Amino acid sequence: MIRLTEIKLPLDHPEPALKAAILKRLAIKPDALVDFTVFRRAFDARKAEISLIYTVDVTVKDEASILKRGKRDTHINAAPDMTYKYVAQAPAKLDTRPVVIGTGPCGFFAGLILAQMGFKPIILERGKIVRERTVDTFALWRKRELNPESNVQFGEGGAGTFSDGKLYSQIKDPRHLGRKVLTEFVKAGAPEEILFVAKPHIGTFRLVSMVESMRASIIELGGEIRFQSKVTDLDIRDGQMHGVTLESGETIATNHVVLAVGHSARDTFQMLYDRGVYVEAKPFSIGFRIEHPQSLIDAARFGRHAKNPILGAADYKLVHHASNGRAVYSFCMCPGGTVVAATSEPGRVVTNGMSQYSRSERNANSGIVVGITPEDYPGHPLAGIAFQRKWEEQAFAVGGGTYNAPGQRLADFVAARPSTEFGSVISSYRPGVTPTDLSACLPDYAIDAIREALPAFERQIKGYALDDAVLTAVESRTSSPIRITRNETFQSLNVRGLFPAGEGAGYAGGILSAGVDGIKVAEAVALSITGAGNLRVAS
Repeated sequence: MIRLTEIKLPLDHPEPALKAAILKRLAIKPDALVDFTVFRRAFDARKAEISLIYTVDVTVKDEASILKRGKRDTHINAAPDMTYKYVAQAPAKLDTRPVVIGTGPCGFFAGLILAQMGFKPIILERGKIVRERTVDTFALWRKRELNPESNVQFGEGGAGTFSDGKLYSQIKDPRHLGRKVLTEFVKAGAPEEILFVAKPHIGTFRLVSMVESMRASIIELGGEIRFQSKVTDLDIRDGQMHGVTLESGETIATNHVVLAVGHSARDTFQMLYDRGVYVEAKPFSIGFRIEHPQSLIDAARFGRHAKNPILGAADYKLVHHASNGRAVYSFCMCPGGTVVAATSEPGRVVTNGMSQYSRSERNANSGIVVGITPEDYPGHPLAGIAFQRKWEEQAFAVGGGTYNAPGQRLADFVAARPSTEFGSVISSYRPGVTPTDLSACLPDYAIDAIREALPAFERQIKGYALDDAVLTAVESRTSSPIRITRNETFQSLNVRGLFPAGEGAGYAGGILSAGVDGIKVAEAVALSITGAGNLRVAS
């Protein structure tokens, strides 16, 4: 099969135009073309006339001669083999079954791959099944009732369930493991377009049914998934894993534990530190959510092509290097979405963004965050958690102590004056937003940097510095504040059989990269169990 890249066509091209462009690029007649499929479709919106950019996989009758000619054309190459290949198969008898802690995308894919290789993993989740978890999450949004064990952060599907469902990443992926993730998602009910659109997404409601389908697949393959099964202790002896203890007091013997707990498992991080597992502080970011009318972003990005169904709701990516040395950037931008209450601890307010597959809500929202390093919270490896909690508690207090988010009009924030009411943009955050002064909700250096960045972003997106755009606090869970450092075999630096994984361990950022990391860690576990533990897992 041949892969052709950089085939550029007008946004409104007729369907036969792509086939014609392929024939022209290959300089062949129609009867020499056997078949073709679209591998990727992106768009270029840098000019008034938006173009679609295709990558296609083509089958022809005389592939050898085309590839020979392709040596002079960098856009004609042999298509890579993206078939996933399992690294091991479970032995007939296992001394102990591997345990996976967490059912976010990393934990789910670690469990799924282990199950597909025959290792029958036991998967433990502190929260509830996804539909019960959804009920609990809505209770905070609608009734101000927080369940600390069942919320946006904890429960089946992980934090990614209540998100935009983005399925793209900038990670290096020479083995095409991301393709394995997307393929499994399609099997679980995701739309097939995620296999070829440049920036695929799913949305919360579709993720719910997909999670249920993946759970069923793991169970069918002999895996076991246990909910409301919080791990409270590890049995570590002589630097080796021997088992886990649940909050109920039950112990499960195992020599292989995948730790995929997510970035908000603060009590688990404390337990790991207390047990002597090597943990170090890492950078993360903190800031606000900002909301604009989606129509404004569409017009600024797409011009007359706004509302084109192929383009959908417009997104953006912004960065500003402030004069005080801080980087301010957009994070987890959610077109046509909502801002959600994402706390997992009582007496704290956390904001995040979410979209449905349709991305049809009135507002666009994004995190506008400032980079934080361990130098900002020196000392203890877990000091970043205390830093996050401080500003979450402050947001709770400034918002009125009712889980309302504190909010401010953009014009008032930039002018350093409190907001007393909102204008044309009404925040989507529930249970509600209290107009106030956000300067008390972040460190002074972060406030100064964001105040400088917002007018600067106007130069990149016309209308961005809209007076009535709404900021809400506080976006504090951008990534884990710690790294549970691992070696080349994906095991903890000082505990054999403990495999830190995903966002919580500091090795992923988003659904796709977390899923890929789950696959790599599952492979490392399989190699360890089958006696090839010193083999390095291919990246």
